[in-house]
Amino acid sequence: MIIGTAIAIIFLLALSGFFSGSETSLTAASRSRMHSLEKEGDPRAAAVNQLLGDKEGLIGAILLGNNLVNILATALASNLFIALFGPGGLATVVATAVMTVLVLVFAEVLPKTYAITRPDDMARSVARPISWLKLTVGWLVVAVQAVVNVTLRIVGVKDAGAAVPFDEEIRGVVDFAHSEGGMEDADRHRLVGALDLKDLTVEDVMIHRKNINMLDADLGPRELVMQALASPHTRLPLYRGDQDEIIGILHAKDLLRAIAAQGTDLDDLDLEEIIREPWFIPETTPVQDQLDQFLSKRSHFALVVDEYGALQGLVTLEDILEEIVGDIRDEHDVAVQGVRPQPDGSVNVDGWVPIRDLNRARGWDLPDEGAVTVAGLVIHEAQTIPEPGQCFVFHGYQFDVLRRMRNQITGLKVRPIEDEEETESEVLAVK
Repeated sequence: MIIGTAIAIIFLLALSGFFSGSETSLTAASRSRMHSLEKEGDPRAAAVNQLLGDKEGLIGAILLGNNLVNILATALASNLFIALFGPGGLATVVATAVMTVLVLVFAEVLPKTYAITRPDDMARSVARPISWLKLTVGWLVVAVQAVVNVTLRIVGVKDAGAAVPFDEEIRGVVDFAHSEGGMEDADRHRLVGALDLKDLTVEDVMIHRKNINMLDADLGPRELVMQALASPHTRLPLYRGDQDEIIGILHAKDLLRAIAAQGTDLDDLDLEEIIREPWFIPETTPVQDQLDQFLSKRSHFALVVDEYGALQGLVTLEDILEEIVGDIRDEHDVAVQGVRPQPDGSVNVDGWVPIRDLNRARGWDLPDEGAVTVAGLVIHEAQTIPEPGQCFVFHGYQFDVLRRMRNQITGLKVRPIEDEEETESEVLAVK
């Protein structure tokens, strides 16, 4: 009798360890790897995915089985120690102490430690028996979950089963891998950049109108050709009269074909016949949508206008791709315009430089939610248009105003600061 009870307790402890290890392995298993294995024809991975598709039912079934065997093992242990020591408090105390140690070591810590070291392999091994358990006690688990959901609603907890958005889960995995040293900075920027596209508008990535290389359509053909050939860009907007009046886009290949057909007499070149129709888009266009339009229209160049139709800048396919892969430079490109690093670690920045470009060039993390340009960030934080000589500290960086033209900040000196005790938007000095 005593030996049979001891064997039953050992068996129940093994079952408890099985349930504990199963819970850990199934909840820690990689969904992406299970999905890949299922596509390769692994039936055990398919069983894991089916279980993970109903996590509430899975956890309920495992906890039900685990609690059942633990309670039964404790009851048998009490009877065993009563038979050994006789009825009384001593048998209860000894049974409680022994079962606590046995359950903790052999039914909790040991199986969970094993499961967490190889969750994918163990999850595939236990998937079938756990599926049978879930099928057997499914009706009871449904009843338990109904009671749980009603109780949660009573205490004010809603959407308890809401899943974390998949892109946020990917972002978390990428950030964790980067923090653990398993991913390079460049790889992290590419992956996170692809996820960030849906949160950006064309205004965030466009080239500002001040930096657009335009051609005056009223110039003579020869002078236009010389200016076009001197430009590092292959697509150049043409304006007539006012720079907001864009009449077309001159493509370098179209120009070269026309020159080859015309010969050496450039004065008779009719640019009106070779310029392309300009494509205007609103500055509020989501970057992801614009990328899709570039690919569908097989066009890589668009002019950006505000709600009043005024030209704000231009955006190219390259500008969008750079949000993912970083700067794309060729032999005609120069370093980030308007950003001039200094020997002391600071940077002289033109006011119109986009915050995102400065962050990308220097590896900084200045916020770009409230403003697009560096000058706009200073004005947004200072709540005023500062004078040259004023100095501000916010977001862990010091901003010295160097130049101002009318109401525009045209030059700043920016450097990261080491003193973390400085309060945001604190004015350090005035003139």
